[in-house]
Amino acid sequence: MESELKDLTTTTNSHIPDSSLDDAASSNPDRPLLPSDSSSFSSTSTVPSITAAELTEMEKKYAAYVRCDVYGTMGRGPLPIVEKLLLGVASVTLLPIRVFAAIAILVVYYVICRVCTLFVGNGEEEDYGRLRGVRRDVIVASGRFLSRLMLFVFGFHWIPVTDRGVDDREKSGDESKNKDLPDEHERPGVIISNHVSYLDILYHMSSSFPSFVAKRSVAKLPLVGIISKCLGCVFVQRESKSSDFRGVSGVVTERIKEATESDVAPPMMLFPEGTTTNGNYLLPFKTGAFLAKAPVLPIILRYPYQRFSPAWDSISGFRHVILLLCQFTNHIEVTRLPVYYPSKEEKDDPKLYASNVRRLMADEGKLIMSDIGLPEKRIYHAALNGYLSQC
Repeated sequence: MESELKDLTTTTNSHIPDSSLDDAASSNPDRPLLPSDSSSFSSTSTVPSITAAELTEMEKKYAAYVRCDVYGTMGRGPLPIVEKLLLGVASVTLLPIRVFAAIAILVVYYVICRVCTLFVGNGEEEDYGRLRGVRRDVIVASGRFLSRLMLFVFGFHWIPVTDRGVDDREKSGDESKNKDLPDEHERPGVIISNHVSYLDILYHMSSSFPSFVAKRSVAKLPLVGIISKCLGCVFVQRESKSSDFRGVSGVVTERIKEATESDVAPPMMLFPEGTTTNGNYLLPFKTGAFLAKAPVLPIILRYPYQRFSPAWDSISGFRHVILLLCQFTNHIEVTRLPVYYPSKEEKDDPKLYASNVRRLMADEGKLIMSDIGLPEKRIYHAALNGYLSQC
């Protein structure tokens, strides 16, 4: 899951094949987009210096990554007195309670996963992801419940869901497409969603408990490692070359086909934008989710806010978590679109398939389509670091 929480491309000149899946490959993936604090830059670091006017112009160009909440740029803007008081009260009341509750939930689910995977195989991820029977039922049911409970602890008390999937075939295009549609019982093997925050993962776990793409080191992390195995994650060696990465793409494609054909196989969950936005935009889609030529289930997530935006963009992870937990109530709205069945033309052209689904999601979710991507995001974040280092 951690691979969905970090951007994996390292330079603006990096070339990733169109078949790449989200942020699943890079040459130096451990470099974060944003440091936890501007002071972490050494005196020898190369940080571009820009003026406030130049930053304003960049925010217009890279609007998909700009935070517009009360807390301002990188969550470090000047706060009104009232907001400071609310933040102070929450930091000594809500924050410790929520941190303790979140850790307790994580530990409980870790124990459940550990018990359910006793004496299973040799500990490889495929052994856990392909469990069947009572063990799998317990892992899935408890995982969905505890994920929803975690969201509740984070302040997401109500999650309204709008289901527009009355007719799964209605959104698949013109009448000529219907001749190419698969059997009506064929289910979507992959769920695709716009990517706004790491909270997206918790919602999808609580909703459908799908498999994600994660870097291989996640499987070895305390607590989270066994949970990622029970999710049936596809683990990626992030240091792999592009040729190895195409192999990962093939594995994911096979998993999508398997989920399409089998009721017991978990669906794949992919974020085709490859990185997060501020929630108002939709970036170009990578084609990894569409190579299997299988139906997809598009889901749109929105995070309405008044004070703090749950969107994880242009702000460090630690600061984001603290400010999120200090909000008394947070909001998420979900729109489930009809299952999209590709036409013959779309099956033959993954780029066309991805483009059409993206356009549908943008129209239905009232999202602005943007042509920028991760390289532009790095440029904008570098500019933010340079500007704030001067302040």
